[in-house]
Amino acid sequence: MRTFRIAPSILSADFARLGEEVKNVIAAGADIVHFDVMDNHYVPNLTVGPLVCEAIRPHTSAPIDVHLMVSPVDALAASFARAGADIITFHPEASHHIDRTLGVIKDAGCKAGLVFNPATPLSFLDHVMDKVDMILLMSVNPGFGGQKFIPQTLNKVREARRRIDEYTAAHGGEIWLEVDGGIKVDNIAEVAAAGADTFVAGSAIFNQPDYKAVIDAMRAELARVG
Repeated sequence: MRTFRIAPSILSADFARLGEEVKNVIAAGADIVHFDVMDNHYVPNLTVGPLVCEAIRPHTSAPIDVHLMVSPVDALAASFARAGADIITFHPEASHHIDRTLGVIKDAGCKAGLVFNPATPLSFLDHVMDKVDMILLMSVNPGFGGQKFIPQTLNKVREARRRIDEYTAAHGGEIWLEVDGGIKVDNIAEVAAAGADTFVAGSAIFNQPDYKAVIDAMRAELARVG
């Protein structure tokens, strides 16, 4: 039986009281704190840097999952590792040397992963599966919160799950499969059934008055998948 993890994205939280928001959403039953880091260069938006991660770290013992939508990657990845991140993922197109960047992250003591935009092929995984702890599939084009889920992502989730299962059956280890973008109560089961185990949800949680009610509803949907 797969373990399912819910990772609220602080991109949709109230930034005026971010520490409180993080505490509340974890208390409501979330598993992971998801950081969307945008640089107004790789994507057309500007969000948070390592100092915000460092400020949040004392407020929770939950894993902090940093999604870097930045270019170049290596220096910021190292900075987020020092700031308390547990998992750092980046887009292969944003790194000149994917293997080296994965190594930088792992050498800093964090789990490492690759992020795939809707039109980015999974072939970037072909030679680095031994260094990947997480595969993150974007089900929207990165840059903004609150977008609609792109249905074609489900086929990509199935293919990523096949790759993960094939690799881990042969070599052992564990690789998480995360999906980010447009995840809601009414589609989370379908995404899980396709093979995902970790779900980023921003506006679907933070735009509701009762975080626990939303997370409980997501858990109930996931329980149908098993």
